[in-house]
Amino acid sequence: MALLRPIWNVLNQLVALIALILLSPLILGVALWVRIADGKGVLFVQDRAGQDGRPFRMLKFRSMVHDSVAMSAQLGMADPFGLLQDDPRITRCGRILRRTSLDELPQLINVVRGQMNLVGPRPDVLPQVANYSPEDARRLEVRPGITGWAQVNGRDDIDWPARFVLDRWYIDHWTPWLDLKIVWRTFADLNRGEPPVHVDTLNIGRAAGDNTQDLSRAA
Repeated sequence: MALLRPIWNVLNQLVALIALILLSPLILGVALWVRIADGKGVLFVQDRAGQDGRPFRMLKFRSMVHDSVAMSAQLGMADPFGLLQDDPRITRCGRILRRTSLDELPQLINVVRGQMNLVGPRPDVLPQVANYSPEDARRLEVRPGITGWAQVNGRDDIDWPARFVLDRWYIDHWTPWLDLKIVWRTFADLNRGEPPVHVDTLNIGRAAGDNTQDLSRAA
């Protein structure tokens, strides 16, 4: 499988390029909608950790207000990257974009650039990756994905420890057929409802310097 990975990565880039061309009317339509509904700043650009932890600029359609991270402090959130139930930072059109995953379409550009694949562990923000245990860092062994094994097995309805387990399982059991299965399940789940919001106690604890759980899991 190690020899197949580079070939599969190139195929991902080719498929993403074709998808960008075919979906260009939809992408332009969504961009126009966000611009009209929420003003300037159609894209949300954020540094994320790629394969081997290399930073890259991940693209999404903007689904939150511009000062969402600063607003999280005003809302008393311990995790600025987390969500709230009925989150006031999410725009009206952003709720639709997130529920249908249309906000992820610009990441096809990241795939064409070789920074992501169509399928893989979701790319995490750099401050949280800095607190990964060696076991958790295994999810960085492959390119991150637009969708992944954790997404089709719960997405935001599971906590981070469960996501780490699912991502490691994906890496250990990867085949092209598994990727195709994940893509199929992703499209089948597009009409899902809004998942309940979970407080990310793991990353909150790590950010506060509580490494007790990390040590117990690494033992």
